[in-house]
Amino acid sequence: MARFALSAIGADRPGIVAGVSGALVELGCNLEDSTMTILQGHFAILLVVSGPDERSAADLEAALEPVIRRFELVATVRPFDDATSSASPGVPYTVSVHGADRTGIVHAVTKALAEVDGNVADLATHLVGTPDAPVYVMTLRVTLPGGDATAAAVTHVRDAAESLGVHCSVHPDESDTL
Repeated sequence: MARFALSAIGADRPGIVAGVSGALVELGCNLEDSTMTILQGHFAILLVVSGPDERSAADLEAALEPVIRRFELVATVRPFDDATSSASPGVPYTVSVHGADRTGIVHAVTKALAEVDGNVADLATHLVGTPDAPVYVMTLRVTLPGGDATAAAVTHVRDAAESLGVHCSVHPDESDTL
């Protein structure tokens, strides 16, 4: 099977997911992995798609063109090769950060994770509260090194967040239940 990475963003409107997925189904493609969200009124989509070997990125782009025009999306399609992934396995954890909004929170926490060989699998941020008192909320799903290194990694990440005056909790993920 041929595999592709597809990304698109545009003003949020009903029907974007149906349009994109419909164009892909017509080509015999399957959505293997996806994330879709609304970011301040804009819909963002990131997909890993598989399809028949004879399909190319140009085929997907051509099939998606009417959807891209209709919804005024900015989209890219490229061949996807999972052999280039260098992420190391680790123990799954959730990191939750919240506090007064300020520049550098994402950088400090992700830098601390990188320094302990932690890997970010998913990251979401939101501003909550009122315009005069915004609260920054960040949730990350990460992997941390196992064994004796885990406790030191957790402490390092917490210390980095708390040096910015934000609260940070780090806890092991529980098994997903279907």
